[in-house]
Amino acid sequence: MGEAAVVLAVNGERYEAAGVDPSTTLLEFLRTQTPVRGPKLGCGEGGCGACVVLVSKYDPATDEVTEFSASSCLTLLHSVNHCSVTTSEGIGNVRDGYHPVQQRLSGFHASQCGFCTPGMCMSIFSALVKADKATDRPTPPAGFSKLTSSEAEKAVSGNLCRCTGYRPIVDACKSFAADVDLEDLGLNCFWKKGDEPAEVSKLPGYNSGAVCTFPDFLKSEIKSSAEQANGAPVAVSDDGWYHPKSIQELHRLFDSSWYDENSVKTVASNTGSGVYKDEDLYDKYIDIKGIPELSVINKSSKGVEFGSVVAISKAIEVLSDGNLVFRKIADHLNKVASPFVRNTATIGGNIVMAQRRDFPSDIATVLLAAGSTVTIQVASKRQQLTMEAFLEQPPCDSKTLLLSIFIPDWSSDGITFETSRAAPRPFGNAVSYVNSAFLARTSLDSESGDHRIEDICLAFGAYGVDHATRARKVEELLKGKSLSSSVILEAVKLLKATISPSEGTTHSEYRMSLAVSFLFRFLSSLANDPNAHAKVDVPNGSYPNGTMNGSTENSPELLKVDSNDLPIRSRQEIIFTDEYKPVGKPIKKAGAELQASGEAVYVDDIPAPKDCLYGAFIYSRHPHAHVKGINFKSSLASQKVITVITAKDIPSGGQNIGSSFPGLGDEALFADPIAEFAGQNIGVVIAETQRYAYMAAKQAVVEYSTENLQPPILTIEDAIQHNSYFPVPPMLAPKPVGDYNLGMSEADHKILSAEVKLESQYYFYMETQVALAIPDEDNCITLYSSTQIPEVTQNVVARCLGIPFHNVRLITRRVGGGFGGKAMKAIHVACACAVAAFKLRRPVRMYLDRKTDMIMAGGRHPMKVKYSVGFKSDGKITALHLDLGINAGISPDVSPSMPLPIIGALKKYNWGTLAFDAKVCKTNVSSKSAMRGPGDVQGSFIAEAIIEHVASVLSVDTNTIRRKNLHDFESLKVFYGDSAGEASTYSLVSIFDKLAASPDYQRRAAMVEQFNSSNKWTKRGISCVPITYGVTLRPTPGKVSIMNDGSIAVEVGGVEIGQGLWTKVKQMTAFGLGQLCPDGGECLLEKVRVIQADTLSMVQGGFTGGSTTSETSCEAVRLSCAALVERLKPIKENLEANG
Repeated sequence: MGEAAVVLAVNGERYEAAGVDPSTTLLEFLRTQTPVRGPKLGCGEGGCGACVVLVSKYDPATDEVTEFSASSCLTLLHSVNHCSVTTSEGIGNVRDGYHPVQQRLSGFHASQCGFCTPGMCMSIFSALVKADKATDRPTPPAGFSKLTSSEAEKAVSGNLCRCTGYRPIVDACKSFAADVDLEDLGLNCFWKKGDEPAEVSKLPGYNSGAVCTFPDFLKSEIKSSAEQANGAPVAVSDDGWYHPKSIQELHRLFDSSWYDENSVKTVASNTGSGVYKDEDLYDKYIDIKGIPELSVINKSSKGVEFGSVVAISKAIEVLSDGNLVFRKIADHLNKVASPFVRNTATIGGNIVMAQRRDFPSDIATVLLAAGSTVTIQVASKRQQLTMEAFLEQPPCDSKTLLLSIFIPDWSSDGITFETSRAAPRPFGNAVSYVNSAFLARTSLDSESGDHRIEDICLAFGAYGVDHATRARKVEELLKGKSLSSSVILEAVKLLKATISPSEGTTHSEYRMSLAVSFLFRFLSSLANDPNAHAKVDVPNGSYPNGTMNGSTENSPELLKVDSNDLPIRSRQEIIFTDEYKPVGKPIKKAGAELQASGEAVYVDDIPAPKDCLYGAFIYSRHPHAHVKGINFKSSLASQKVITVITAKDIPSGGQNIGSSFPGLGDEALFADPIAEFAGQNIGVVIAETQRYAYMAAKQAVVEYSTENLQPPILTIEDAIQHNSYFPVPPMLAPKPVGDYNLGMSEADHKILSAEVKLESQYYFYMETQVALAIPDEDNCITLYSSTQIPEVTQNVVARCLGIPFHNVRLITRRVGGGFGGKAMKAIHVACACAVAAFKLRRPVRMYLDRKTDMIMAGGRHPMKVKYSVGFKSDGKITALHLDLGINAGISPDVSPSMPLPIIGALKKYNWGTLAFDAKVCKTNVSSKSAMRGPGDVQGSFIAEAIIEHVASVLSVDTNTIRRKNLHDFESLKVFYGDSAGEASTYSLVSIFDKLAASPDYQRRAAMVEQFNSSNKWTKRGISCVPITYGVTLRPTPGKVSIMNDGSIAVEVGGVEIGQGLWTKVKQMTAFGLGQLCPDGGECLLEKVRVIQADTLSMVQGGFTGGSTTSETSCEAVRLSCAALVERLKPIKENLEANG
């Protein structure tokens, strides 16, 4: 019988949730019904790890607790009934003390913006719990765990971090491994690298079992409820959640009068919703995880049978203890999804998605090649089908039940089995571009000594077809034949003709080439030795953006090649002097442990005010059209709509403005009356919860009309054809250098009209755009916004509402990743929240879902560059001309300023003479904006493309051309003017020479050369790339206040986005006031608190960007401290004199 309430423990505390919507996720419950804020919503797909928690289950029959990490954004609350959930706050916090995982992450500088860090903590903690429970491992030395270095490196394989580059995270993780060499770990706060010995005693002490993962009260409750539940029926549910205990009960539910596949969802773990998002709400769920028959694992001499709801991680565990075929299947399954998804995702659910939803499944491909069969039940009839037959039949309906999967046991005699996949990331939640699995039975021809193929199965998937398929024609060609070069060539040609991605498949040629290369590699290995990988002239190890699986046990040549892979080691060292202490000292990031414990407050962590409503954007799906109206589908989610905010709701006297950069132009908040690009805001759906708002926005049906409108301008070529440009202000226009025609006349060689194209790039901050607006008295409003530009955001919101700037108070404590994306793009969300809150007189919060954020974000500017370059035979460049096209999108944003940094970065080389024609193109796409080194990244890339082109024409090493065209100080002055500085400070040439001549670079270059000479198919490279960066300092305010107890509060105009601004400001405050302290100020570090940016407290704060905000903020603080010291020093001296 459905229970009246869900009972669970969260960090040891009992929670009872009665009458909860069955579609509520564990993450939503934790964040709205408990004080927990550590788990974050990053992607809503189980793909980023920000929401990872530890789930513990108790079996009263065996009195055992099992723990596993899980993605709380996919886990439904009802599915963790009678479970214990541990979050980052539960393992350590500011009141009870931090856990060693949190302390080591902080001490190894492994947290920057900090949004991902709680999830990292829980992935590491769960890996420690799992390893320390292993009974077949020796007791580790004190301070270590049973975790191995290899396991430690993979513990966070599913957790995304946009800031750190992972090295410090991996260092923190490996510090728990008993087999680690601590000297290999990187810069940290526990020992001074290079000067002090690395000893485990200096690390925060670790003891396994220190955290109770399952409280005793819940064990007692489970035992009691188990006794009462025996024999209870399942016919009625009080809350829409059904959990049948047998297949018969399940079919009774299917046959119920209320069963409707449009409003009832059958689930085992719900991880499929991370791939195929629910388009509407469900009011009833049937959880089949509790049916014993679906959880069986039967091992016999014939093979292994898995019930359909067996977790992928459990299947890996069972298969890893089997023969070669089983072990390779397990190895491949380890590359599917991520640990915290595999722990709950079921093997049957994956296969059903492949059959029903055209999901590009790795598991289906691998099991197809292994000759697996499945057992399904339709009504009362059971059928056993081959995997191939199951995948090829029409999509199963919602009442078809997959019971089990059987994998036959292949004897190792004459059997070769290999699997392959190419994906954007080798580990962790990346769907394959192509996957394959090959099984062959071979025999030795006694006369010729060749290996003859007796039988073979070639399975391919994910290349743009409905499901995994067998290459039957190629199989028939190969059967009975001995492999030779001609046979392999014939097979490859036939496969290439056979594989046919469906129309619209992205990267279709790349996918086809991958499939062909996978087969070629496999057949080549069989030709050499069916029990080992090929030893010569075959693809090995890595594939572009992906991996090849397979045993390397019998392949010494391959092992030798792979030993060239550089291990994950950290060699960074910092030379520190006491001259300005503690400025420059590599101390722990301010607030890092708060971030690690999940107690650091981001905008979405602020407790919801009374009567808070939530919003989600309805955006245009047409690039240029009249918006005639908005309607909603008839659905459960549509019933959650409270109202829709559009341009008509902007207050009288306000402007339809969503963003504005001073001096460059505005962008509209809402499409009115014309949507000018796909992704433009049309309105905001308001609902009682954020999830309801998300789902309701999906129900919107927008009516468009293109009558009397010109076709949209979408590309740079379109814009040039229509003369659609934004002007570049003269003060932002870069200056040419010299006479281009004269320079070309001096050249021995010329490259004319070559082309470089650069596409856009998404910011991928872990925290999506978010704001909270709270109406206040006297026509005022308070906004909490995740923004890099509080001052500009305040001003635009005020203009939008038609109120004075001082009526808008905007507060930003910290930002969960910015990279430029939390500048102009954050203003739209703040304005939308403000308009809704102003209209409804209630608080309104908006936290964009990842898909909406990606569609609206804009990102880096796409560019098309044509260049002509002249150069001497010795590689000296004499002239360069660029035709530069920049796709700015629909509004100016910061785009008119882009040519300046692009050309500035390009000028790192002495081109002799430099001319260009830069066009900032206005198009019907989302406005592009500043992103991580805006313009500099593109300019440097363009420069390197040209240099490499010149080197290719002359057939010389690229470094030779680079070195030949580096500036001397005289040419530097010509290209950079006053920015060149003093001759004594120009060090690029000496740095380049030192790096190129360094033993480490030479060793790596030699390794690359050796690898490339030894491998025909896979190549590596190494580059020495010089960089110049134009530093622009902006006025930034700062204020230092000394409290009556001696503690210090500091405010600055800059925003903490993970770059360590607060840390540097604290250090500068301690240094600036150090004259008042006997130790020079280090004692003051713990007394300094940097407080959040507040536009009514610290006015004219400017913006955070350009890699200089910390420095200018520190200078403002230094000046403030100097004023305080000037006032306090005489008082101090007087007090000391009067002793």
